[in-house]
Amino acid sequence: MFKRLLSVGGFTLLSRITGFVRDILMAWILGKGILSDAFIVAFLFPSYFRSIFGEGTINPAFLPRYAALHAKGEHQAAALFADRVFSWQMLAQLVILIAALIFMPLLVHVIAPGFADNAGQLGLTVSLARITFPYLILTVVAIQLSAMLNAINKFWAAAAWSNFQNIGMIGCLLASHWFPNAAYAAAWGLLLGGFMQLFFMLWASRRDGLSLRIAWPRWTPEIKEFFKSLGAVTIGAAGVFIAPFIDTIIASLLPTGSRTALYYADRINQLPLGVLGIALGTVLLPEMSARLALNDRDGSDSAQNRTAALSLLLILPFAAVFIAIPDTIMRGIFAHGAFDASAAQLSAIALATYGVGLPAFALTRIVQSTFYARHDTVTPVRVTVAAILANIAMKIVFVWGLHLGIAGVALGTSFGAWLNVCVLTWIGHKGGLLRISPSLKRAILPVLLAAIATAAGALIAVKFGARFVPHIGLHDVVLLALAFVLGTAAYGAVVLLFRKRLPLGRFAG
Repeated sequence: MFKRLLSVGGFTLLSRITGFVRDILMAWILGKGILSDAFIVAFLFPSYFRSIFGEGTINPAFLPRYAALHAKGEHQAAALFADRVFSWQMLAQLVILIAALIFMPLLVHVIAPGFADNAGQLGLTVSLARITFPYLILTVVAIQLSAMLNAINKFWAAAAWSNFQNIGMIGCLLASHWFPNAAYAAAWGLLLGGFMQLFFMLWASRRDGLSLRIAWPRWTPEIKEFFKSLGAVTIGAAGVFIAPFIDTIIASLLPTGSRTALYYADRINQLPLGVLGIALGTVLLPEMSARLALNDRDGSDSAQNRTAALSLLLILPFAAVFIAIPDTIMRGIFAHGAFDASAAQLSAIALATYGVGLPAFALTRIVQSTFYARHDTVTPVRVTVAAILANIAMKIVFVWGLHLGIAGVALGTSFGAWLNVCVLTWIGHKGGLLRISPSLKRAILPVLLAAIATAAGALIAVKFGARFVPHIGLHDVVLLALAFVLGTAAYGAVVLLFRKRLPLGRFAG
């Protein structure tokens, strides 16, 4: 698992690095204003629909069945199943694309009602969204190919392809003077990145002997079972879609720049989640599915407990640092060009509150694998929908009841994530599906100490560094670098001290 994790994590880290470059360019060029808010809403359209039709549905509904067929040696049946799923996917995506392009003004009115007061901003958002939305159909093909590669334990391409979206946007942003404005450059860059992703995944899949063929969709017992699971998962994915959808509505009613502040805070929050949390979940699901298909319950449980412990060890320190020094992080990374210190401070508030829920986001995918690997898509959906409803209710209370602004939006998201993972864990444990091993329990204390040490080291570096580092242009960048060095050193010391109790494999020796 470590080798596969390093492959997924390494390429995902590269993706996050290119994503950072992209976001820094966006902040520098677009700043915090009408152009930025308009593009981010347009950017969110394909992202929202991807959460319904992308990894969140394909992986739970498709991957376990495809992986089980491969584990049993039924390769032809697996290929036929994949082709039939792909054919239905393309039919649905074409209908959605045509409808979205026609009704885009209405969709923008619904998702960002606050833009209605500014006709220019509303019109710009509609134009940008019509450019970005076709990205969805391109990425859905790449996602299914990724799932197929993951099912046969080929992870590198599935982790690497997201880099091309960032590369496309970076190239167009650097050439923004050739476009009507920088928002159009970013939108066309996203679409260009989608084509690059698709061509890369087609090449990588063919290299490993996989392909997808489109034919007239046929209704078979396997497809019926797939759609039954897909329907349940889609309801859950729609619930996940509703939460950021509500975030955008709320942010559009807050002062200009609020949606932008939430976006950049979430981008930082997604860094460890994408590189580590999602990488762990990506590796875990096919392994659990294959082991359970071969009746290896002990191997499945061992993989899940080891992944949970490793996830907490890697993710919790980031959460602690996000809460300890959010201002330094946002100023050091984004407070350049058109993105000023006030914009960074607003984003820092959101980052700290997002950090509260970061460990829960990482654990959710691991706990959900308990059910998805057994082809149970209904239980996670029910819990997710309940958590989303609680999430929305808390946001309304926090934002308008307690007047917490964007902090209330992020805090509601974090509390919803914790509710989701806690309820799923309780159901899995009560039903005898989820076993918490002694090794996981032994790892909890060292993991907590590592997180506390990391945050303390980072905070001390910032406090003392602020006294000695000159207040010049790179002041915050230097402080952030010092925090990284001291925080990493403190984390490493704790891990080294307690290595025997941590899921480090041969590195614990």
